[in-house]
Amino acid sequence: MTNKRVKREYTDEFKHQMVQLYNSGKTRPEITREYELTPSALNNWINRINASGSPKEADNRTEQEKELIKIRKENQQLRMENDILKQAALIFGRK
Repeated sequence: MTNKRVKREYTDEFKHQMVQLYNSGKTRPEITREYELTPSALNNWINRINASGSPKEADNRTEQEKELIKIRKENQQLRMENDILKQAALIFGRK
């Protein structure tokens, strides 16, 4: 039987507090043990908050990354519209 962790949600305030603990000298292993956090979650918070002040991934994206995401969404939408038009052309072509 595996011990799966339940996905937990943390407030931005909590994330900032954990990063403040780290920045004030507490080690990563101490914080993760004491607050039962995953090391990867704490590492992400530290990297994001120290880089931009925000724990959210979207706030830490470069302009190029934001543009790439926008273009990919637009491309997906256009592909779906194209598929719909192809299906409609087949349906109307039969009549």
